[in-house]
Amino acid sequence: MNTPLVSDTWERGSPYEQYIGRWSRKAAPLFLAWLDQPPGKRWLDVGCGTGALSAAILDRCKPVSVVGVEPSEGFIKTAHQNLVGKARFLAGNAAAIPQDDGACDVVVSGLVLNFIPDLPVALAEMARVTVAGGSVAAYVWDYADGMEVIRCFWDAAVALDPAALPLHEGTRFPMCTPSALREAFENAGLVRVETTALDVNAAFADFEDYWRPFLGGQGPAPAYAMSLPEEQRAALKRQLASTLAPASADGTLLLRARAWAVRGTTRSGV
Repeated sequence: MNTPLVSDTWERGSPYEQYIGRWSRKAAPLFLAWLDQPPGKRWLDVGCGTGALSAAILDRCKPVSVVGVEPSEGFIKTAHQNLVGKARFLAGNAAAIPQDDGACDVVVSGLVLNFIPDLPVALAEMARVTVAGGSVAAYVWDYADGMEVIRCFWDAAVALDPAALPLHEGTRFPMCTPSALREAFENAGLVRVETTALDVNAAFADFEDYWRPFLGGQGPAPAYAMSLPEEQRAALKRQLASTLAPASADGTLLLRARAWAVRGTTRSGV
């Protein structure tokens, strides 16, 4: 096959929600329960997307304020619609966060770190806007193994076209492991760094329910699927269907959606 390029760009909220947002919304509460922050904190959500993590913070953490930062206009629009009057959303990116030094008590980022071009700069920015002794935390999908919703797609794509291996998100994002996340946070000067797994059950009504979001064209896997000629896309669909046998008699498909979480503390300055 003539292997196409893929795009990491997300511009519209609706395709993202169907593809991965519904599983992100399940991972966010697990992440926040692990962080176990007291009420009354100032939260910042870096790369807030459609607002899944921000919504969970509002629902579960009794924050004094929630601010989301996001470069995609489409995502900001969706987040505004979902959380109107409850959180503030700003256009910006992780390399230049539009917040003052020490303006936040807890800075979090959900499913974004692997897409940031210069992660050390972003982590330095996240630490900069966090108060001394505050928390910086994030989670990313386990693309190489436990995020089966995405891994199985790429495994099927590579089985048909070995040249697609460099596009496999498990290959592209080697930092999405506990050891790599710990190293990145420690290199950013954060202390008391810890990691954990967040496991979500991804249930699909049938194979079509699983396949349909890959036709949305946004994000690496959907962009790859839609860049294929129709015949090759049909072959990929058949390959996936043959490897993802329904887990129950009614055709329901059950997959894992694992994320790795990491947290650290900014130095107190004393």
